[in-house]
Amino acid sequence: MTTFHAIVWMDHSQAHVLMFDREHVEAERIKARSHHTPKHGHVGADKDFFQQIAGALIDVTEVLLTGPANAKLEFRDFCKHQAHAVDKAIVDVVTTDHPSDPQLVAMARQYFLKHDQLAEDPSKR
Repeated sequence: MTTFHAIVWMDHSQAHVLMFDREHVEAERIKARSHHTPKHGHVGADKDFFQQIAGALIDVTEVLLTGPANAKLEFRDFCKHQAHAVDKAIVDVVTTDHPSDPQLVAMARQYFLKHDQLAEDPSKR
């Protein structure tokens, strides 16, 4: 399915990738294979995990990243260096708790509606 928008909810152990258009939603869950605990005391995501997420988003035009902690920020940084097409598609990073997939899609539809309206009307920027 070719989609225009996606929302990704992620933490260091899993990602919910929800791609959608007006009528359809396609969901993919990606699990991290391993975690390591650096000396800093936080859990870091592995590169393979981020590559899988980026691979799922390769044809999406606009991506909203969400999640409760730093994984979404680490993924954005990964994309800046390793997945340039996905990096260009990321429109925002939003902190969220643990919403359900339907709640995520509803949040993303509302977000992208506002985002697209601002893009169409330069006077509202």
